[in-house]
Amino acid sequence: MALTFTLALAADHSPLQDFCVADPKSQVLVNGLACKDPTLVKANDFFFRGLHLEGNTSNPVGSKVAPVTVSQLPGLNTLGISLARIDFAPWGTNPPHTHPRATEILTVIEGTLEVGFVTSNPGNRHVTKVLQKGDVFVFPVGLVHYQRNVGYGNAVAIAALSSQNPGVITIANAVFGATPDIASDVLAKAFQVDKDVVADLKSKF
Repeated sequence: MALTFTLALAADHSPLQDFCVADPKSQVLVNGLACKDPTLVKANDFFFRGLHLEGNTSNPVGSKVAPVTVSQLPGLNTLGISLARIDFAPWGTNPPHTHPRATEILTVIEGTLEVGFVTSNPGNRHVTKVLQKGDVFVFPVGLVHYQRNVGYGNAVAIAALSSQNPGVITIANAVFGATPDIASDVLAKAFQVDKDVVADLKSKF
């Protein structure tokens, strides 16, 4: 007796129409955002202004991210791409974070940046590089990564991401600033520190 197994896979990751401008007012629940009536689409749905403006880096980490995702530019909906401008004060940091839905490719526009990412368990290898103006670096999807200005002047980078809604999880904010909070004894064991240290860290987020 012969057994035959047939596996059929069907997928189309390409757009099925010219565009699908996001309609944030739609009551339709989909994985993403519903499409605006194409007859009502205007040029401004595909337009964003302001990426030339310097970000305010007067904050504890010394950096400012200006995203251009589907939330700011509805025409990006379903197209699988977005970008961001990142400004850094001298020695400012874009803290360790992940993009759960996107790979990131970063180009240094001005200044000198130390960048890096960490591979998954169990290796946890730290892959790092110092970048100069015009250099490009890739952060694979989902991996923890960061950037730091190691120059004495301001720095600017442009990041492109492989999703219109890449998401961002800043590690410190997520762990110490969760709502409701993660139990202090859980974090004390995870980080192998005293609960008082955990309480102090939570107070900052």
